[in-house]
Amino acid sequence: MLLYNSLTRKKEEFQTIEPNKVKMYTCGPTVYHYAHIGNLRTYMMEDVLDRYLRYIGYDVLRVMNITDVGHLTSDGDTGDDKMLKGAKREHKTVMEIAKFYTDAFFEDCKKLNIRRPEVVQPATGCIKEFIETIQALLDKGYAYEAGGNIYFDTSKLEQYYVFLDFKEEDLEVGVREGVDADENKRNKADFVLWFTKSKFDDQELKWESPWGIGYPGWHIECSCISMKYCGETLDLHCGGIDNVFPHHTNEIAQSEAYLGHEWCKHWFHVLHLNTKSGKMSKSKGEFLTVSLLESKGYAPLAYRFFCLQSHYRKSLVFTYENLDNAAQAYQKLVAKVHTLLQEGGAVDNAKKDEFIAKFREAMDNDLNTAQAVTVLYDVLKADTTAATKLACIEEMDGVLSLGLVDAAKAMADEKTDAEEAPAEVLALVEERKAARQAKDFAKADEIRAQIQALGWEIRETRQGTLLEKK
Repeated sequence: MLLYNSLTRKKEEFQTIEPNKVKMYTCGPTVYHYAHIGNLRTYMMEDVLDRYLRYIGYDVLRVMNITDVGHLTSDGDTGDDKMLKGAKREHKTVMEIAKFYTDAFFEDCKKLNIRRPEVVQPATGCIKEFIETIQALLDKGYAYEAGGNIYFDTSKLEQYYVFLDFKEEDLEVGVREGVDADENKRNKADFVLWFTKSKFDDQELKWESPWGIGYPGWHIECSCISMKYCGETLDLHCGGIDNVFPHHTNEIAQSEAYLGHEWCKHWFHVLHLNTKSGKMSKSKGEFLTVSLLESKGYAPLAYRFFCLQSHYRKSLVFTYENLDNAAQAYQKLVAKVHTLLQEGGAVDNAKKDEFIAKFREAMDNDLNTAQAVTVLYDVLKADTTAATKLACIEEMDGVLSLGLVDAAKAMADEKTDAEEAPAEVLALVEERKAARQAKDFAKADEIRAQIQALGWEIRETRQGTLLEKK
């Protein structure tokens, strides 16, 4: 299997330290708000990688952190504390915010068929490990105290900017709006390991430490949580492309300074989901969540299908027109699989092996899900038995996890009374469909209410619009 390594900037044969075992770490969410669909693209592609590794015979241990303390909004250790910001916004405690949005994140993952990692560790549960690691870095001379905070000293490293050949002057703190220089730092690239002095006097979460009452910096979390569950070496570290600098750069710096040897062999990064106006974020434009897509009538797995049609190392542009196309294609796929379920025949194992080999060839080439989807379409068009096609689709979908067979079976089970609906209701259904296609969701909601008033229920499912008598 060839997989692009962000650290070496080339595709490499994926190899593990222990035969047939993968220790995989995934940077988890900062749980101060709902995950937007751009965040979830990263988790979906990591999920496909996880599933494919299992499919080809690896025993995968996947670990994910939950950032519920210490994540600041800027690239420097400045800006707003995201958790505190969420608590103030909703008039709740930080831990109440963390619990609510952690649950919401995993509910979204469930809707998108993203499997839950074997280990999910909130940062607040590893304060002891953070303190012990920071103390070791101080003892080794890789960290220093200044202004009440503990900083990592990047000047002690032979190479700090390991991912990209940055020019140091391009990384000046303060060149971007909202980023202030930290006068306590010896070097502008240094970063905070532990805060005892910060501008957040009302910070709720603080702990005793050898350096005073305070809380950890964001970067130390992932290093310590990974080492706690995966040991001193890691096969695969995953995250969004925006984590490369400074987060993953800092993880490598502190982990290898602490351990004294190479920490992680392979780095996997997913590029952004953009809107026409640029990078998607929670702070600008429409806040696009799974729930919002559902409220507009889109099945979550149609969004998964939309993402899998593009390579993870390419930026993907989100528009409702593009999602409409993916949703329609997904529904047609489900309908074709539903037809196959009604047919039969024997499995042609030679033909099946031929298609599975093509599927694996696509996935072995840097997780090329777009090509893998093409192979799935080739199966449907092939001159072979329905049973052969179903066997291929079931095996491929164990990796792609689009829920095609389950959705097709549900289509068979969820018989509606649509054929018995009066002409007035059917006309409203078509009118609502036209309103949705025109993105007039307010009108679509009004028509839904009219349909309900006539004694019928209309709902969106993974296999399309269903009409049922109340």
